[in-house]
Formats: sequence, C-alpha cells, structure tokens
Amino acid sequence: MNKAELLASSHRVVVKVGSAVLTDKHGLDRRRVDLLAAQICRLADQGRQVVFVSSGSIATGRAKAGLNYRPKALPEKQACAALGQSGLMQAYEEAFARHGRKVAQILLTAADLTRRNRYTNARNTLETLLDWGVIPIVNENDTVSTAEIKLGDNDNLAAMLTNLLGARVMISLTNVDGVMDADPRMHPNAKLIPVVEQVDVDLLSAASSQPGAVGLGGIFSKVRAADKVARCGSYTIVANGLVDDVIDLLLKGQDLGTLFLPRAFKLTSRKHWIAFTASRQGELLVDKGAVPPLTEYGKSLLPAGITEVRGDFQAGQAVKVLGPDDSVLGVGLSNYSSREVDAIKGLHSNEIAEKLGHDAPEEVIHRDNLVVFDQEEEESVACLLNN
Repeated sequence: MNKAELLASSHRVVVKVGSAVLTDKHGLDRRRVDLLAAQICRLADQGRQVVFVSSGSIATGRAKAGLNYRPKALPEKQACAALGQSGLMQAYEEAFARHGRKVAQILLTAADLTRRNRYTNARNTLETLLDWGVIPIVNENDTVSTAEIKLGDNDNLAAMLTNLLGARVMISLTNVDGVMDADPRMHPNAKLIPVVEQVDVDLLSAASSQPGAVGLGGIFSKVRAADKVARCGSYTIVANGLVDDVIDLLLKGQDLGTLFLPRAFKLTSRKHWIAFTASRQGELLVDKGAVPPLTEYGKSLLPAGITEVRGDFQAGQAVKVLGPDDSVLGVGLSNYSSREVDAIKGLHSNEIAEKLGHDAPEEVIHRDNLVVFDQEEEESVACLLNN
C-alpha cells in the first residue's frame, strides 16, 4: 500500500508537527501555521477525523520574551511555554476559522496518560470532540511538567495518542525529508529510506546521529515513536513539514518521506498501554527456570520464579520483568506491592496466603496483564522502554 492509498483509506489520523517546522528566529511562522491548518481542514473535509499534536509553545514564548538563547533551566522553559501557548492557540484559532473549523486545546501531563482512569477520561474527551467535528490540538503541558513526570517529547505523545484513539496512521512532520540511512552531514551520499518494514538496532543507531528539530525530538525520537505505533498495528509517515502542502502532495501520490509499516502481530490497545504508556515503577528479576514459561508458553509470573525486587511500587502499577542477565522479558501490572513481592519471592503459590496473612492471587502478574517481548529484539525493546 502506498502513502496516498493509506491516507485515502484512513478514517482517523494523528498529525504531529515539530518546533523546527512551526517556528523561525522571529518566533511563530504564521504562514506555516496557515498552510498546515488548510491541509488539516482538507483532510477533515474529506471525512477524516484528525488529531493535531503541535509543539512550538516554548520556541514561540522564547521569541516573545526576546531571549536570544535556548533556555535550559526548567523555570525558564516553563515560563516560555506559558508565554507562548496562548499565542500559539490564537494563531490556530484564526487559521482554522478561515476554513470554517473549530479547534480545542488539550494540554496533557504524564499522569493524564500513565494512569488508566485518567487515560480513559482523556480518550472520552477526545472522542467527543472528534464526533463534534472539532480538531483537537494537543500538546504536553510544559508549564507544569518536570523532568520526572514528562511524557518524553511530542513524538512519544503522538504515538500514545495513536494507540489511545485507534488511529490508522500517524504523520510526523519535521524539518528533514525523512529517515536517512546515515547522517547526511557526515555522509553526503546518504539516502532516504522510503519504507521501513521493522525498526531494528541498526536503524536506531543510524537515526541517533541524524539532525533533528529545535525541540526535544529528533530523527531518533521519531523512529522510536514509529516503532511504538507499528506495535499497535498502525502506520507512520515521517515527512518534511517545510515542504509547502506536504500533506496534500502525499494524498496526491507523491512519494515523499519514510513510511513505517505496522507489525504483523499487534498488541491490543490495553497491552500497548501497559507496555509503553503506564508508568513503570520497579523491576522484577526472575531465574532462568521462569523464562521459558513466560516467553514461550504465555504463562503468568508466579512468585516461585522471582529472585529480586527493585524499586518501590504499589499493587496495580507497571513493572519491568527481567531475566537473570538483566535482559528485558516484558512489562506487566503487579498484583502486589514491592514490599509484598519481596516477602513472597521464591515461594510456591500455595504458600502466599500463609506468608501474607490473607487470601491473595496466585500470580504476581497475570498473563492478561503481562506483555512479553520477542527476545531477539531485546536491544530494541530496551531502547523503547527507556523514555
């Protein structure tokens, strides 16, 4: 399937645009905002529901504040976001209104997506707006987010929303033509990769050195986000947002950018949330005897196979499951707190109640709440989980 056929057959699309596309040295590029708004409205006018993930608040606020440097201190970044967000939304309000479309501002923090009840609430709000024909414009709430509670970047946020809303395709617009097979600054003969069937360690390594945006993201971030999208069964297109009418050109069949294909085996929406969105609070190490039941036979994690507990977590929170060599086996929701797991590790299931003094589940992590990864992809998975 080519990009034009993909977009033509997609009912729901997530469009993400980075700061390098939206801003220049003078601040917000209003011409670019108008072009993007017009293209998104044309997508919507053709019957598609579009969620727009927009960076740019910090860069816009920096120009508004007259700063001639990129702020590094957290209070300065948050102040710039506060200065810039209102202007950014005003520009979008005006640009979309010219095409008869209403927009809604959605500012999210990590807790809005990593906690299941708030994740569901966010989905309900977004679904309602889409049903009303409104274009949601989503950004992380940089005025309050800190390093400890950030979602990572807007590439990661867009990937989360693609899974949350069941969108068929995510379009990631950046300031380069797509993903190259090497850093074009160092390798003048570097070539665009038109299609990625599956993200692997070699691609992640090549992407890590390539130039990116003025914001938090870069090509590496976009490749990692595309891999998460692929694992929920959806497509990603990484293309140059500085090309005028780039979305229109994709719809007309021009072969622009890099297309990432979905995985043949996709995770359910809930398991994708467990693996890549739920906040991981600890780690459980298992012995070699527990590895085959988990990775080959789809069994639950029992206390008998656990050798070590790391971190401080409560029942219901997500934890990594590691093999005896610290390799990542999976991620799951623990039925027990870290203190309780530490007390029952190594025990048989029929010994749990006596040890804890009350009836309790046999499994530390039930298989329905456990995502197990292909061990041949351990390095790639470790990179995905390292937000």
